[in-house]
Amino acid sequence: MSDIATGRTPERLTVFPAFHKVAGRPVVVIGGDDEALAKVRLLGETEARIVVIASEVEAEVEEAVSRLGGEVRHRAATAADLDGAALVFVALEDDDEAAAAVAMARAAGVPVNAVDRPELCDFIVPALVNRAPIAVAISSTGTGPVLARHIRARIEAMLPTQLGALARLADQFRATTARVLTSSDEKRRFWARFFSGAVADRVYAGRLDEARAEAARLLNGGSNEPGFVWLVGAGPGAVDLLTLRAQRLLQEADVIVHDRLVPDAVVAMGRRDAERISVGKAKGCHSATQAEINDLLVSLAGAGRRVVRLKAGDPLVFGRAGEEMAALKAAGIAFEVVPGITAAVAAAASIGLPLTLRGVASSLVFATGHDRDGETLPGWAGVVLAGATVAVYMGRSVAAKVAARLIEAGLAGTTPVVAVENASRDDEVAYAGSLADLSALTDAARETAPVLIVIGEAVGHADLSAARPLVRARRVVAA
Repeated sequence: MSDIATGRTPERLTVFPAFHKVAGRPVVVIGGDDEALAKVRLLGETEARIVVIASEVEAEVEEAVSRLGGEVRHRAATAADLDGAALVFVALEDDDEAAAAVAMARAAGVPVNAVDRPELCDFIVPALVNRAPIAVAISSTGTGPVLARHIRARIEAMLPTQLGALARLADQFRATTARVLTSSDEKRRFWARFFSGAVADRVYAGRLDEARAEAARLLNGGSNEPGFVWLVGAGPGAVDLLTLRAQRLLQEADVIVHDRLVPDAVVAMGRRDAERISVGKAKGCHSATQAEINDLLVSLAGAGRRVVRLKAGDPLVFGRAGEEMAALKAAGIAFEVVPGITAAVAAAASIGLPLTLRGVASSLVFATGHDRDGETLPGWAGVVLAGATVAVYMGRSVAAKVAARLIEAGLAGTTPVVAVENASRDDEVAYAGSLADLSALTDAARETAPVLIVIGEAVGHADLSAARPLVRARRVVAA
Protein backbone atom coordinates (compact mmCIF):
# COMPACT_ATOMS: atom_id res chain seq x y z
CA MET A 1 0.00 0.00 0.00
CA SER A 2 1.36 3.45 -0.90
CA ASP A 3 2.40 6.13 1.57
CA ILE A 4 -0.34 8.37 0.18
CA ALA A 5 -3.01 5.72 0.82
CA THR A 6 -1.84 5.12 4.39
CA GLY A 7 -1.49 8.80 5.19
CA ARG A 8 2.24 8.53 5.92
CA THR A 9 4.51 11.36 4.78
CA PRO A 10 7.56 9.89 3.01
CA GLU A 11 11.05 11.36 3.27
CA ARG A 12 11.41 13.54 0.18
CA LEU A 13 14.36 15.33 -1.33
CA THR A 14 14.32 19.08 -1.80
CA VAL A 15 16.51 18.65 -4.88
CA PHE A 16 16.45 16.43 -7.95
CA PRO A 17 19.81 14.76 -8.75
CA ALA A 18 20.90 15.36 -12.34
CA PHE A 19 24.10 15.63 -14.37
CA HIS A 20 24.67 18.66 -16.61
CA LYS A 21 26.25 18.15 -20.03
CA VAL A 22 29.22 20.52 -20.11
CA ALA A 23 31.61 18.98 -22.67
CA GLY A 24 32.85 21.73 -24.98
CA ARG A 25 30.62 24.35 -23.39
CA PRO A 26 31.79 27.35 -21.36
CA VAL A 27 31.37 27.17 -17.60
CA VAL A 28 31.93 30.58 -16.05
CA VAL A 29 33.59 31.15 -12.67
CA ILE A 30 33.14 34.72 -11.42
CA GLY A 31 35.90 35.39 -8.90
CA GLY A 32 39.64 34.94 -8.66
CA ASP A 33 40.52 33.78 -5.13
CA ASP A 34 40.95 30.38 -3.48
CA GLU A 35 37.21 29.64 -3.66
CA ALA A 36 37.36 30.17 -7.40
CA LEU A 37 40.41 27.89 -7.53
CA ALA A 38 38.45 25.09 -5.85
CA LYS A 39 35.76 25.34 -8.53
CA VAL A 40 38.35 25.45 -11.31
CA ARG A 41 39.94 22.26 -10.00
CA LEU A 42 36.55 20.56 -9.81
CA LEU A 43 35.68 21.63 -13.35
CA GLY A 44 39.08 20.36 -14.45
CA GLU A 45 37.74 16.84 -14.01
CA THR A 46 35.27 17.50 -16.85
CA GLU A 47 35.56 18.49 -20.52
CA ALA A 48 34.01 21.90 -19.87
CA ARG A 49 35.64 25.04 -21.30
CA ILE A 50 36.59 26.95 -18.15
CA VAL A 51 36.24 30.74 -18.16
CA VAL A 52 37.34 32.72 -15.08
CA ILE A 53 36.26 36.36 -14.88
CA ALA A 54 37.48 38.78 -12.19
CA SER A 55 39.28 42.09 -11.89
CA GLU A 56 41.88 40.45 -9.65
CA VAL A 57 42.91 36.84 -10.20
CA GLU A 58 45.40 35.05 -7.95
CA ALA A 59 48.45 33.55 -9.63
CA GLU A 60 47.51 30.01 -8.60
CA VAL A 61 44.13 30.41 -10.29
CA GLU A 62 45.82 31.69 -13.46
CA GLU A 63 48.17 28.70 -13.50
CA ALA A 64 45.37 26.19 -12.98
CA VAL A 65 43.21 27.68 -15.74
CA SER A 66 46.15 27.79 -18.14
CA ARG A 67 47.04 24.18 -17.39
CA LEU A 68 43.45 23.12 -18.09
CA GLY A 69 43.27 25.03 -21.36
CA GLY A 70 40.78 27.60 -20.06
CA GLU A 71 40.55 31.37 -20.30
CA VAL A 72 40.95 34.22 -17.80
CA ARG A 73 39.30 37.60 -18.37
CA HIS A 74 40.75 40.33 -16.15
CA ARG A 75 37.69 42.51 -15.64
CA ALA A 76 34.26 42.52 -14.09
CA ALA A 77 31.78 40.06 -15.57
CA THR A 78 29.06 41.28 -17.94
CA ALA A 79 25.88 39.67 -19.25
CA ALA A 80 27.60 39.06 -22.59
CA ASP A 81 30.11 36.78 -20.83
CA LEU A 82 27.31 34.38 -20.01
CA ASP A 83 26.07 33.80 -23.57
CA GLY A 84 26.02 30.05 -24.22
CA ALA A 85 27.32 29.19 -20.74
CA ALA A 86 26.23 25.85 -19.30
CA LEU A 87 26.69 26.91 -15.67
CA VAL A 88 27.89 29.85 -13.62
CA PHE A 89 29.78 29.73 -10.32
CA VAL A 90 29.96 32.87 -8.22
CA ALA A 91 32.96 33.00 -5.86
CA LEU A 92 32.91 36.58 -4.58
CA GLU A 93 33.44 37.72 -0.98
CA ASP A 94 31.20 40.79 -1.11
CA ASP A 95 27.54 39.87 -0.51
CA ASP A 96 26.15 42.62 -2.75
CA GLU A 97 28.50 41.75 -5.60
CA ALA A 98 27.63 38.07 -5.26
CA ALA A 99 23.89 38.81 -5.30
CA ALA A 100 24.29 41.00 -8.39
CA ALA A 101 26.26 38.27 -10.20
CA VAL A 102 23.58 35.70 -9.34
CA ALA A 103 20.85 38.03 -10.64
CA MET A 104 22.80 38.53 -13.88
CA ALA A 105 23.13 34.76 -14.40
CA ARG A 106 19.44 34.17 -13.77
CA ALA A 107 18.51 36.97 -16.17
CA ALA A 108 20.61 35.17 -18.79
CA GLY A 109 18.81 31.92 -18.02
CA VAL A 110 21.95 30.14 -16.80
CA PRO A 111 21.84 27.97 -13.64
CA VAL A 112 24.04 29.52 -10.96
CA ASN A 113 25.81 28.40 -7.79
CA ALA A 114 27.05 30.94 -5.25
CA VAL A 115 29.81 29.62 -3.00
CA ASP A 116 28.74 29.43 0.68
CA ARG A 117 25.40 31.08 -0.08
CA PRO A 118 22.88 28.23 -0.38
CA GLU A 119 19.94 30.65 -0.48
CA LEU A 120 21.28 32.03 -3.79
CA CYS A 121 21.99 28.66 -5.43
CA ASP A 122 19.98 27.13 -8.26
CA PHE A 123 21.93 23.90 -7.91
CA ILE A 124 24.17 22.17 -5.35
CA VAL A 125 27.67 20.91 -6.10
CA PRO A 126 27.98 17.34 -4.79
CA ALA A 127 31.04 15.49 -3.58
CA LEU A 128 32.31 13.67 -6.66
CA VAL A 129 33.85 10.25 -7.21
CA ASN A 130 35.38 10.34 -10.68
CA ARG A 131 35.94 7.11 -12.57
CA ALA A 132 35.24 8.65 -15.97
CA PRO A 133 33.03 7.84 -17.73
CA ILE A 134 31.53 6.58 -14.46
CA ALA A 135 30.68 9.32 -11.97
CA VAL A 136 29.18 9.06 -8.50
CA ALA A 137 27.82 12.22 -6.88
CA ILE A 138 27.00 12.48 -3.16
CA SER A 139 25.06 15.36 -1.66
CA SER A 140 23.69 16.13 1.77
CA THR A 141 21.56 18.84 0.08
CA GLY A 142 23.46 21.38 2.10
CA THR A 143 22.73 19.94 5.54
CA GLY A 144 26.04 18.18 6.14
CA PRO A 145 28.85 18.79 3.63
CA VAL A 146 31.42 17.09 5.86
CA LEU A 147 29.24 13.97 6.04
CA ALA A 148 29.01 13.95 2.24
CA ARG A 149 32.81 14.04 2.04
CA HIS A 150 33.06 11.11 4.47
CA ILE A 151 30.65 9.11 2.33
CA ARG A 152 32.65 10.05 -0.76
CA ALA A 153 35.83 8.72 0.85
CA ARG A 154 34.17 5.38 1.56
CA ILE A 155 32.90 5.08 -2.01
CA GLU A 156 36.34 6.04 -3.35
CA ALA A 157 37.75 3.11 -1.40
CA MET A 158 35.13 0.73 -2.77
CA LEU A 159 35.51 1.49 -6.47
CA PRO A 160 38.64 0.32 -8.34
CA THR A 161 40.56 3.11 -10.03
CA GLN A 162 40.33 1.15 -13.31
CA LEU A 163 36.51 1.10 -13.23
CA GLY A 164 36.38 3.71 -15.99
CA ALA A 165 38.55 1.51 -18.22
CA LEU A 166 36.08 -1.34 -17.70
CA ALA A 167 33.18 0.92 -18.66
CA ARG A 168 35.00 2.06 -21.81
CA LEU A 169 35.73 -1.53 -22.79
CA ALA A 170 32.07 -2.40 -22.31
CA ASP A 171 31.11 0.47 -24.60
CA GLN A 172 33.37 -0.97 -27.30
CA PHE A 173 31.44 -4.26 -27.16
CA ARG A 174 27.94 -2.81 -26.82
CA ALA A 175 27.01 -2.61 -30.51
CA THR A 176 28.46 -6.04 -31.31
CA THR A 177 26.70 -7.57 -28.32
CA ALA A 178 23.36 -6.14 -29.42
CA ARG A 179 23.88 -7.64 -32.87
CA VAL A 180 25.19 -11.08 -31.86
CA LEU A 181 23.06 -11.83 -28.80
CA THR A 182 19.40 -11.80 -29.70
CA SER A 183 17.61 -12.60 -26.45
CA SER A 184 17.51 -10.40 -23.36
CA ASP A 185 18.54 -13.37 -21.19
CA GLU A 186 21.69 -13.93 -23.26
CA LYS A 187 22.59 -10.27 -23.01
CA ARG A 188 21.96 -10.21 -19.26
CA ARG A 189 24.18 -13.26 -18.70
CA PHE A 190 26.94 -11.86 -20.90
CA TRP A 191 27.08 -8.52 -19.10
CA ALA A 192 26.89 -10.15 -15.67
CA ARG A 193 29.96 -12.24 -16.49
CA PHE A 194 31.66 -9.30 -18.21
CA PHE A 195 31.49 -7.04 -15.16
CA SER A 196 32.19 -9.63 -12.44
CA GLY A 197 34.38 -12.26 -14.07
CA ALA A 198 37.69 -12.70 -15.83
CA VAL A 199 37.19 -9.65 -18.07
CA ALA A 200 36.93 -7.30 -15.10
CA ASP A 201 39.80 -9.05 -13.31
CA ARG A 202 42.14 -8.42 -16.22
CA VAL A 203 41.08 -4.79 -16.59
CA TYR A 204 41.68 -4.16 -12.89
CA ALA A 205 45.11 -5.77 -13.24
CA GLY A 206 45.94 -3.43 -16.14
CA ARG A 207 45.96 -6.21 -18.76
CA LEU A 208 43.56 -4.63 -21.26
CA ASP A 209 44.54 -6.78 -24.26
CA GLU A 210 43.82 -9.94 -22.28
CA ALA A 211 40.54 -8.45 -21.07
CA ARG A 212 39.50 -7.66 -24.64
CA ALA A 213 40.35 -11.21 -25.75
CA GLU A 214 38.39 -12.69 -22.84
CA ALA A 215 35.37 -10.52 -23.68
CA ALA A 216 35.51 -11.71 -27.28
CA ARG A 217 35.68 -15.31 -26.09
CA LEU A 218 32.58 -14.80 -23.94
CA LEU A 219 30.73 -13.17 -26.82
CA ASN A 220 31.60 -16.05 -29.13
CA GLY A 221 30.00 -18.59 -26.84
CA GLY A 222 32.79 -19.41 -24.43
CA SER A 223 30.89 -20.63 -21.40
CA ASN A 224 33.57 -22.14 -19.20
CA GLU A 225 35.54 -19.38 -17.53
CA PRO A 226 38.93 -20.46 -16.23
CA GLY A 227 39.31 -20.59 -12.48
CA PHE A 228 41.63 -18.23 -10.65
CA VAL A 229 43.27 -18.08 -7.23
CA TRP A 230 44.20 -14.95 -5.30
CA LEU A 231 46.63 -15.48 -2.42
CA VAL A 232 45.48 -12.59 -0.25
CA GLY A 233 47.07 -11.15 2.86
CA ALA A 234 44.42 -10.34 5.46
CA GLY A 235 46.83 -8.26 7.52
CA PRO A 236 47.30 -8.59 11.28
CA GLY A 237 43.60 -8.72 12.16
CA ALA A 238 42.21 -5.19 12.30
CA VAL A 239 39.53 -4.93 9.61
CA ASP A 240 40.55 -1.43 8.59
CA LEU A 241 44.10 -2.60 7.87
CA LEU A 242 42.85 -4.81 5.03
CA THR A 243 43.94 -3.45 1.65
CA LEU A 244 41.38 -2.05 -0.78
CA ARG A 245 42.26 -4.74 -3.31
CA ALA A 246 41.71 -7.46 -0.73
CA GLN A 247 38.27 -6.03 0.10
CA ARG A 248 37.30 -5.97 -3.58
CA LEU A 249 38.45 -9.53 -4.21
CA LEU A 250 36.54 -10.82 -1.18
CA GLN A 251 33.41 -9.36 -2.76
CA GLU A 252 34.12 -11.12 -6.06
CA ALA A 253 35.25 -14.56 -4.88
CA ASP A 254 33.12 -17.69 -5.28
CA VAL A 255 35.09 -19.44 -2.52
CA ILE A 256 37.09 -18.11 0.45
CA VAL A 257 39.67 -20.53 1.87
CA HIS A 258 40.87 -19.01 5.13
CA ASP A 259 43.17 -19.69 8.08
CA ARG A 260 42.03 -19.78 11.70
CA LEU A 261 43.96 -16.61 12.51
CA VAL A 262 41.90 -14.55 10.06
CA PRO A 263 39.15 -12.85 12.13
CA ASP A 264 35.52 -13.68 11.38
CA ALA A 265 34.87 -10.01 10.64
CA VAL A 266 37.34 -10.12 7.75
CA VAL A 267 35.95 -13.37 6.34
CA ALA A 268 32.45 -11.87 6.60
CA MET A 269 33.47 -9.16 4.14
CA GLY A 270 33.09 -11.71 1.37
CA ARG A 271 30.02 -12.12 -0.80
CA ARG A 272 27.07 -13.50 1.13
CA ASP A 273 26.72 -16.43 -1.24
CA ALA A 274 30.44 -17.23 -1.31
CA GLU A 275 31.46 -20.64 0.02
CA ARG A 276 33.71 -20.37 3.08
CA ILE A 277 36.22 -23.10 3.88
CA SER A 278 38.33 -22.95 7.05
CA VAL A 279 41.59 -24.83 6.82
CA GLY A 280 42.53 -23.97 10.39
CA LYS A 281 46.17 -23.16 9.82
CA ALA A 282 47.61 -22.10 13.17
CA LYS A 283 50.47 -23.24 15.36
CA GLY A 284 49.48 -26.58 16.85
CA CYS A 285 46.06 -26.53 15.15
CA HIS A 286 46.55 -27.86 11.64
CA SER A 287 43.12 -29.09 10.61
CA ALA A 288 44.41 -29.52 7.05
CA THR A 289 47.91 -30.35 5.88
CA GLN A 290 49.62 -28.03 3.44
CA ALA A 291 49.42 -30.71 0.76
CA GLU A 292 45.66 -30.95 1.31
CA ILE A 293 45.30 -27.19 1.01
CA ASN A 294 47.32 -27.19 -2.20
CA ASP A 295 45.07 -29.90 -3.65
CA LEU A 296 41.95 -28.00 -2.55
CA LEU A 297 43.03 -24.81 -4.31
CA VAL A 298 43.86 -26.69 -7.50
CA SER A 299 40.55 -28.57 -7.39
CA LEU A 300 38.42 -25.47 -6.81
CA ALA A 301 40.11 -23.37 -9.48
CA GLY A 302 40.18 -26.33 -11.85
CA ALA A 303 36.39 -26.40 -11.63
CA GLY A 304 36.23 -22.78 -12.77
CA ARG A 305 35.80 -21.26 -9.29
CA ARG A 306 37.24 -17.87 -8.36
CA VAL A 307 39.10 -18.52 -5.11
CA VAL A 308 40.51 -16.20 -2.46
CA ARG A 309 43.08 -17.95 -0.29
CA LEU A 310 42.96 -15.67 2.73
CA LYS A 311 46.01 -15.69 4.98
CA ALA A 312 46.81 -13.75 8.14
CA GLY A 313 49.49 -11.11 7.65
CA ASP A 314 51.29 -11.26 4.31
CA PRO A 315 51.17 -14.43 2.17
CA LEU A 316 54.89 -14.24 1.39
CA VAL A 317 56.08 -13.85 4.99
CA PHE A 318 55.81 -17.25 6.69
CA GLY A 319 52.48 -17.74 4.93
CA ARG A 320 53.52 -20.80 2.88
CA ALA A 321 52.46 -19.00 -0.27
CA GLY A 322 55.53 -20.38 -2.03
CA GLU A 323 54.26 -23.95 -1.71
CA GLU A 324 50.79 -22.98 -2.91
CA MET A 325 52.18 -21.03 -5.85
CA ALA A 326 54.27 -24.02 -6.87
CA ALA A 327 51.22 -26.30 -6.77
CA LEU A 328 49.13 -23.86 -8.81
CA LYS A 329 51.89 -23.42 -11.38
CA ALA A 330 52.26 -27.18 -11.75
CA ALA A 331 48.51 -27.50 -12.36
CA GLY A 332 48.42 -24.63 -14.85
CA ILE A 333 46.16 -22.52 -12.60
CA ALA A 334 46.47 -18.75 -12.90
CA PHE A 335 47.01 -16.87 -9.64
CA GLU A 336 47.94 -13.52 -8.17
CA VAL A 337 49.47 -12.55 -4.82
CA VAL A 338 47.88 -9.65 -2.94
CA PRO A 339 50.16 -8.38 -0.15
CA GLY A 340 49.00 -7.66 3.37
CA ILE A 341 50.49 -5.93 6.40
CA THR A 342 52.73 -8.43 8.15
CA ALA A 343 52.63 -8.85 11.93
CA ALA A 344 56.07 -7.33 12.56
CA VAL A 345 55.08 -4.07 10.89
CA ALA A 346 51.70 -3.97 12.65
CA ALA A 347 53.24 -4.67 16.05
CA ALA A 348 55.90 -2.01 15.54
CA ALA A 349 53.30 0.55 14.48
CA SER A 350 51.12 -0.09 17.51
CA ILE A 351 53.92 0.67 19.97
CA GLY A 352 55.80 3.28 17.94
CA LEU A 353 58.82 1.03 17.40
CA PRO A 354 61.19 2.06 14.58
CA LEU A 355 62.28 -1.30 13.17
CA THR A 356 65.20 0.42 11.48
CA LEU A 357 66.81 3.50 13.01
CA ARG A 358 69.82 5.39 11.77
CA GLY A 359 72.79 4.81 14.04
CA VAL A 360 70.94 2.11 16.00
CA ALA A 361 69.45 -0.55 13.72
CA SER A 362 70.70 -0.79 10.15
CA SER A 363 69.16 -4.14 9.27
CA LEU A 364 65.97 -6.09 9.90
CA VAL A 365 65.61 -9.85 10.22
CA PHE A 366 62.29 -11.72 9.99
CA ALA A 367 62.57 -15.17 11.53
CA THR A 368 60.17 -17.93 12.51
CA GLY A 369 60.34 -19.62 15.87
CA HIS A 370 60.17 -23.00 14.14
CA ASP A 371 61.35 -24.40 10.85
CA ARG A 372 59.67 -27.36 9.12
CA ASP A 373 61.61 -29.83 11.26
CA GLY A 374 60.76 -28.06 14.53
CA GLU A 375 64.20 -26.51 15.00
CA THR A 376 64.43 -23.13 16.78
CA LEU A 377 66.31 -20.46 14.78
CA PRO A 378 68.45 -23.06 12.99
CA GLY A 379 71.93 -21.98 11.90
CA TRP A 380 71.95 -18.71 13.80
CA ALA A 381 75.07 -19.39 15.85
CA GLY A 382 77.23 -17.94 13.07
CA VAL A 383 75.08 -14.90 12.38
CA VAL A 384 76.45 -11.52 13.45
CA LEU A 385 73.48 -9.69 14.93
CA ALA A 386 75.05 -6.39 15.96
CA GLY A 387 72.95 -3.52 14.63
CA ALA A 388 70.00 -5.73 13.65
CA THR A 389 66.40 -5.73 14.75
CA VAL A 390 65.11 -9.29 14.92
CA ALA A 391 61.39 -10.05 14.57
CA VAL A 392 60.49 -13.60 15.57
CA TYR A 393 57.13 -14.97 14.42
CA MET A 394 55.26 -17.72 16.29
CA GLY A 395 57.72 -17.44 19.14
CA ARG A 396 55.71 -17.88 22.33
CA SER A 397 56.42 -21.54 23.03
CA VAL A 398 60.09 -21.28 22.07
CA ALA A 399 60.86 -17.92 23.68
CA ALA A 400 63.38 -19.43 26.09
CA LYS A 401 65.16 -21.29 23.26
CA VAL A 402 65.21 -18.14 21.13
CA ALA A 403 66.85 -16.20 23.95
CA ALA A 404 69.40 -18.94 24.56
CA ARG A 405 70.30 -19.22 20.87
CA LEU A 406 70.77 -15.47 20.45
CA ILE A 407 72.79 -15.09 23.65
CA GLU A 408 74.91 -18.02 22.48
CA ALA A 409 75.39 -16.21 19.16
CA GLY A 410 76.78 -13.20 21.01
CA LEU A 411 73.79 -10.96 21.68
CA ALA A 412 73.82 -9.39 25.16
CA GLY A 413 71.23 -10.59 27.66
CA THR A 414 70.41 -6.92 28.36
CA THR A 415 69.26 -6.35 24.77
CA PRO A 416 65.76 -4.79 24.82
CA VAL A 417 62.88 -7.10 23.91
CA VAL A 418 59.16 -6.64 23.37
CA ALA A 419 56.56 -9.34 22.67
CA VAL A 420 53.26 -8.27 21.13
CA GLU A 421 50.26 -10.55 21.36
CA ASN A 422 47.39 -10.03 18.87
CA ALA A 423 49.08 -7.05 17.22
CA SER A 424 46.66 -4.33 16.02
CA ARG A 425 43.59 -6.02 17.52
CA ASP A 426 41.37 -4.75 20.32
CA ASP A 427 42.84 -7.29 22.73
CA GLU A 428 46.48 -6.52 21.92
CA VAL A 429 48.92 -6.96 24.81
CA ALA A 430 52.61 -6.03 24.86
CA TYR A 431 55.26 -7.44 27.22
CA ALA A 432 58.59 -5.62 27.57
CA GLY A 433 61.92 -6.55 29.11
CA SER A 434 65.36 -7.79 28.15
CA LEU A 435 66.53 -10.83 26.21
CA ALA A 436 67.39 -12.57 29.48
CA ASP A 437 63.76 -12.15 30.61
CA LEU A 438 62.24 -13.64 27.46
CA SER A 439 61.67 -17.10 28.93
CA ALA A 440 58.86 -15.61 31.09
CA LEU A 441 56.79 -15.12 27.93
CA THR A 442 55.82 -18.80 27.81
CA ASP A 443 53.74 -18.38 30.98
CA ALA A 444 52.44 -14.92 30.09
CA ALA A 445 50.99 -14.98 26.58
CA ARG A 446 47.85 -16.89 25.71
CA GLU A 447 48.53 -20.22 24.06
CA THR A 448 46.14 -19.65 21.14
CA ALA A 449 47.08 -16.02 20.44
CA PRO A 450 49.69 -15.12 17.80
CA VAL A 451 52.78 -13.58 19.40
CA LEU A 452 55.43 -11.51 17.64
CA ILE A 453 58.75 -11.01 19.45
CA VAL A 454 61.00 -8.06 18.54
CA ILE A 455 64.60 -8.03 19.75
CA GLY A 456 67.20 -5.29 19.37
CA GLU A 457 68.37 -1.87 20.51
CA ALA A 458 65.64 -0.21 18.44
CA VAL A 459 63.10 -1.60 20.93
CA GLY A 460 64.44 0.90 23.44
CA HIS A 461 63.02 3.70 21.28
CA ALA A 462 59.46 2.34 21.33
CA ASP A 463 56.60 3.64 23.46
CA LEU A 464 56.34 0.87 26.04
CA SER A 465 54.46 2.85 28.68
CA ALA A 466 51.45 0.52 28.42
CA ALA A 467 53.50 -2.68 28.15
CA ARG A 468 53.54 -5.27 30.90
CA PRO A 469 56.96 -6.21 32.31
CA LEU A 470 58.17 -9.63 31.23
CA VAL A 471 59.81 -10.40 34.56
CA ARG A 472 56.46 -10.03 36.37
CA ALA A 473 54.33 -11.51 33.62
CA ARG A 474 52.16 -14.31 34.89
CA ARG A 475 48.98 -15.69 33.45
CA VAL A 476 46.05 -14.92 35.78
CA VAL A 477 43.70 -17.90 36.05
CA ALA A 478 40.10 -17.20 37.03
CA ALA A 479 38.89 -18.99 40.15
